[in-house]
Amino acid sequence: LIAGLATPAPNDGTRHNTGFAALDALAEAWGCEINKSKWQGLYGIAQVDGRKVMLLKPLTYMNLSGQSIRPRRGIYKIPRNHIIVLCDDIAQEPGTSASGPPVLLAAQRLKSIIASTGGEDFYRIRIGVGAKPRPDYDLADWVLGKFPPDDAKLVTGRHTDVEAACRLLMAGKLGEAQNKFNR
Repeated sequence: LIAGLATPAPNDGTRHNTGFAALDALAEAWGCEINKSKWQGLYGIAQVDGRKVMLLKPLTYMNLSGQSIRPRRGIYKIPRNHIIVLCDDIAQEPGTSASGPPVLLAAQRLKSIIASTGGEDFYRIRIGVGAKPRPDYDLADWVLGKFPPDDAKLVTGRHTDVEAACRLLMAGKLGEAQNKFNR
């Protein structure tokens, strides 16, 4: 199960929609349509390296994404270590990413997923969207703002790396994914 996190309202091109954008790139690369609706999410099924992979866009708010992941995990008996979450990360500059286990920075937005799965041992691919420009700048305004064109190119330019990192994580190669793509 690969879940891209975003705000469900139409926010194309915003920093907060980075998870959906990366998931759309995976769907395109893997010839999958994310067009089925169930359990508060849109999803599609892809065949990747001999594995059946569910691509999911939770339609809950980002902080409630676990509500869409929980029923899928239960019905399809998906172990936590077979879940990959794609999300934006303000602690990294645009065009950078980090794959791996939990970090404190992402814990707040992932609380719902942690609670719904009963643990933290699922994978994260955090996609850099950059920090807000000033300490007094409203964080919600920042993440719901659109990327400048140069930053948008940096972020979308990493979609092939997100796909490669997902393939490595699905193959159980966390260390290799971290060594290759954490920058």
